[in-house]
Amino acid sequence: MVDTPASAPTEPAPTRAALVAVRPGAITLARHGEPALSRKCMLTSDQYRDWWAKYEVGGLRAGQTPPADLLATAEGAGAIYASTRPRAQETAAAAAAGKEVLTDALFIEAPLPPPHFPSWFKLPPKYWGGVARFWWHAFNHHEGQETRREAEARAEQAAQVLIGRASSGQDVLVLAHGYFNHMVGKRLKAAGWKLVHNQGFRYWSQRRYERR
Repeated sequence: MVDTPASAPTEPAPTRAALVAVRPGAITLARHGEPALSRKCMLTSDQYRDWWAKYEVGGLRAGQTPPADLLATAEGAGAIYASTRPRAQETAAAAAAGKEVLTDALFIEAPLPPPHFPSWFKLPPKYWGGVARFWWHAFNHHEGQETRREAEARAEQAAQVLIGRASSGQDVLVLAHGYFNHMVGKRLKAAGWKLVHNQGFRYWSQRRYERR
């Protein structure tokens, strides 16, 4: 009589759901609403430094309503993040409609210390912002605040946090600031994400990224 070898134990067949990779959710970077602090003034570099300090702790101009497309993005988001700055917090409160908002200083704006110019030289805040950003970016002018390299490292960290959250399939919305959102967007692109919807950098604007 010949012994028949025992059959090897079989592994359970994987379910169809296990065979389908989860598609990452979209990541939307949105800028806050219009701040209350007026930009209609002419300032010296020192005055601009004081103006920016007030801007950082100020909220939104009263009477604003988030655009319908931002409300729709917030409604569909599985996770909403906001910078700790008041203008971002008030934007999140207006857009999230009672949904949970994750507050994180990781998303605050990169600093804007202006170079020291003579007191007779004056510019509106909008143009001082451009001058200060150029000096910070090109000459590493930071006056003891966050350097460009440090901000770039923070942007990479922020991008990885968002990618990790989106990896579960949830859409993610960030309500934060124009230039730092731009820096995070560059890191998302470097990680293989594509900008599929771009409203620029105006107040309440959105930039949507998807993994392709």
